[in-house]
This record gives sequence, structure tokens and C-alpha cells, in this order.
Amino acid sequence: MKKIILLFFVSTFAFISCNKSDKNSASGDADFVKLSEEFIYGYLAWRPQTGVYLGYHQYDGKITDYSKASIAAEVARLKEYEKKLAAIDSTTLSTKTFYDWKMLGFNIKRELLNFENLAVYTKNPMTYAGAIDVNIYIKRNFAPLEQQIKSIIAIENEAPKLYEDAKANLQDSLALPHIQLAIEIAKGSASFLGYDLLVALKDVKNDSLMKVFNSANKKAIDAINDYVSFLEKEKLPKANNDYAIGKENYQKMLLYNEGITMSADDILAIGIKELQKEQASFDAAAKIINPNKKPIDVYNDMQKEHPTAASLIPDSKKNLEAIRQFLIDKKIVTMPSEVRVKLEETPAFARATSTASMDTPGPFETKATEAYYYITPVDSKWTPKQAEDWLSQFNYYSTDVVSVHEAYPGHYTQFLHLNASDASKIQKIFGSYAFIEGWAHYTEKMILDAGFGNSGDPIKAAKYRMAQSGEALLRLCRLCVSVKTHCYGMNVDDATKFFMNNWYQGEKSSSQEALRGTYDPGYLFYTLGKLQILKLQEDYKKQEGNKYSLQKFNDAMLDNGMPPIQIMREILLKDKTIWNDIL
Repeated sequence: MKKIILLFFVSTFAFISCNKSDKNSASGDADFVKLSEEFIYGYLAWRPQTGVYLGYHQYDGKITDYSKASIAAEVARLKEYEKKLAAIDSTTLSTKTFYDWKMLGFNIKRELLNFENLAVYTKNPMTYAGAIDVNIYIKRNFAPLEQQIKSIIAIENEAPKLYEDAKANLQDSLALPHIQLAIEIAKGSASFLGYDLLVALKDVKNDSLMKVFNSANKKAIDAINDYVSFLEKEKLPKANNDYAIGKENYQKMLLYNEGITMSADDILAIGIKELQKEQASFDAAAKIINPNKKPIDVYNDMQKEHPTAASLIPDSKKNLEAIRQFLIDKKIVTMPSEVRVKLEETPAFARATSTASMDTPGPFETKATEAYYYITPVDSKWTPKQAEDWLSQFNYYSTDVVSVHEAYPGHYTQFLHLNASDASKIQKIFGSYAFIEGWAHYTEKMILDAGFGNSGDPIKAAKYRMAQSGEALLRLCRLCVSVKTHCYGMNVDDATKFFMNNWYQGEKSSSQEALRGTYDPGYLFYTLGKLQILKLQEDYKKQEGNKYSLQKFNDAMLDNGMPPIQIMREILLKDKTIWNDIL
């Protein structure tokens, strides 16, 4: 297999010779810390809702100013700090601070790519569709309810200006899938404010406060609905299919997100090869279950073993605790906390773009530390066929695999380790897409390899393998569709067919994945991250010899922040000559 070589952006992040990057001297640490604190202060001041999520409640009730002048000022600030960061002599930094320097530089490059090259504020109406997001103020009790309501009021009062800025920012002709998704998201947001939010606040007795809230809430709903009308009347008739970011920007995305310099062609070749290997594994599992049927028919039969629309959430909860206990009993990963995740329905406003997801509290949250594992329920407006297609994804075996990915030992466990570790502020705020999602995807196969789902019944074990293989096929299809869409002009219809033919799911689910690919080209990082972690595990195992254990490797992966896998290799591997041998 070809190797993915990760190199940092040469002009800003030229690799320092090994002996220098290993320096214990920290003479430059103070200057870097001062600079990074200044950067983070400005970063969150422009993104106050991110600050609230992180647990910094001085940002409560604030929202981003999306005016053209404000956007231009933030771009200028990013460029200023890009220069300041490059001016730091990295050889004066301690090892840990050196990695923070790299991480901060990556983030700045990534942000500038979004502002300037990808033009998310002028080309993508989804940027604004769910911007009036006040769910956190009713979901987590980090302040008295009346104070939370005041924060909601302050945000909702900004809605009219925000959507006027959005209209002024967006270019004349926009991509059709983005318009359609923005309309759906915005309608969900308005519905949340008009129903879910009111239900959550129905017992509040402060009549004067609720009067002010109701006025602000109506103002926000009207502004969102006006935005929907604007998109429907002004933008849909002028829609285009220009959603591909193009090869040049695609390579920059790979470079600035993960340091990947491999060409899109080579990445696609790896994706196709891995897809074929996974399909062979899928077929092998099917043969164990029923050798007299075609693999796809065996899979379809397995998918029929699913809950009803009404029992989806309670059935999904059943095995969560058993999965967690398996990890402890088999010494697969350390559980730093006894606090459990809460499994609930995905909020209405987020259902357009989510099947299942994890919503953890911020790393600096000290009061409201609830974490939510969300599963999107069946929509009452769907046809019976669409509902069946949706529920088939949540067959009993696949749901456990999804729970592994989202909760134990996936994203929720990842969050617990990050909070319990001595990771720096930069490591807790900025993370690698490939590391975060690659880890969760890696755990799906890892836990089955360790014996989960194999209690002596070969048919049941094969069904778990087929379910896990199905999840791998999804992520491999994402990789292929991402490259094909953004570098080779694949349209949504062809992408939907690609998913249906290679992931073996129905049209509804496949269409949603194809649409996601139009605005999230980075969803290829699920597979690339997983492959990088598997290679790192192999190298770490060779290094540790008889001192190696799966728990030792997994804990080491989770206790060092959320960096690109390249940095994780530098942290865990002593042999510097193989740092770049990613695959």
C-alpha cells in the first residue's frame, strides 16, 4: 500500500531537526503562552458561542457579528497572528509547547482557508441557518434558569441583524444542495424556538421576564422564517451546482487540517482498494450467517432485526452499560469517570444533518457536565419505506457498533480522558478531525477484535462483524465520494447511487450522506484517521515489545490531546525515522 506522508506546511511549519524539537529548554515558552492567550481571547471574542460550549460563561448571551466589516477584521486578525506565530523561534520551546505551536498554526491556516478560499460566509447559506442556537441554555444548567433565559433573550434579539447580514453577505447564486439544506435547518431551528423551547420554559413563573422572552422569541422566529423565505424566493431560482471546492482547495484542506500532502488521486486509490477489502470481509461474514444467500440479502435480513419507531431510543439504551463494562473487564481502556452519558433524541433543529451524534460538555465546563448521545428518530412525515430504511440502520447489531463509536470507547470516552489529562488549553480547544473521528471509527473494529459480541454463537458474532463492516463501508464510501465530488465533479445523484451500491443502504440514507458530502469534504478523515491509528498501533506495539498492551496504547492515544496523527506519532514513537511512515 502507498504511504501517506504527513508534512507540515513548509513556509510556516518547517520541521525542526529532531534534536532541536526534543529540547528541554523552555526559554521561549513564556512568549508563546502570552501570544497564544492573546490569540484565544480574540478567537473566542469573535466566536462567543464556541466559548460558551467550551465552558467559558463570560460569553453567555453573545453571538458572532457577521457583518462584512466584522468578517474582514477577523481575517486581518488571523493574518496578523499567523505572522507573529511564524516569527517565534521554535527551537526555544519545550517539547510540549512546540506541539502547541504547531497546533495553533494549523488552526490559523484552517480558519483562513474557510474564510478566503472556501468562502463559507459568502457561498454557504448553511453557515447562518442554525446560528440562533440557544439549545445549550436549556440543555445544561450552568446558571439559574432565569439567567439562562436572559442569555436567550439577548441572542434572540440579535436575530434580525444576523439574518440581514447573512442576506448581504451571500453571493447572488448559491449551490442548490446548500440552499435546500439551509432551508431545512432553518425551519428546524424555527420549530425548535416555537415549540421545544417553549415546552422547556413552560413552568417559569416570572411573568415579566417571560413577556420579554416571548417578544424576543417571536422576533427570532420571524427573522429565521424571513431567511427561509429569502432563500426560497431569491436563491432557489438562481441556484447552481457549484458546490465542489476543487482540487487545489482540496489539497489545502488536507494540508491545513492534517498535514497530508498525498494527492487526491492517491487517496482515492487507497479508498477504492480498502473498499474492495472491506466488501470481501462483509461477504465473509454473510457466508457464516447464511451461505445459501447473497451477502446483500443476508445483510437486508439482518437489518430487519430493528426496533420500532417508538422503541428506538429505549432499545438503543439497553446495551450501553454492557459495552462499558466489557471495556473495564477486558482492560481495553481506562474509564476516568463513573459519570454516564445520556441517550436522547436528536433535537429537532439538528435532525436534517445527523443520524447519531455525541454532544459533550466543554473541557472547561465545571457546573453543567451532562453529555448527550443523540439518535435521530423517525420523522412522522416520512413514507413507510423511508421510515423502514431509516430504522434498518439501527438494527440491534449496528446500534451497538454506533454506541461504541459515539460513547464507549468512542467520543464520550475520548472526552472523559481529555478532561482528566494534563492536556494544555490549546490541546483542549483545537482538535484534529482525523484524530477525533478516526479514533471513534477505529474503536468499532477494535472492540470486536477484543471479543465483544462473540459469546460463543458464531451467527451472532458474524452479525456484529457484518454490522461493523457496514459502518466501515459507509466511511469508505464517504472517502471516495468526497474526492470524487470535490475533485472530479461527481453530482449528488451519482453520489447517492455510489452509496447505495457500495454501502448497501436505502435511498433516503444514501441521499443524506451524498448531501453531506457537498458541504463536508472532510468526512474522508474518518477512514484516513482510522488507517493512520492502526499503523501507529502497529509501530507502537513493535516499539513496546512485551511491555505493550491494548489498554496502554489506547490510554496513551487519549491522554495527549486531539492532535493530527503525525504529532501523535512524534509523541508516542521514539524512532524518529518512522515518524512519517503513516500507512
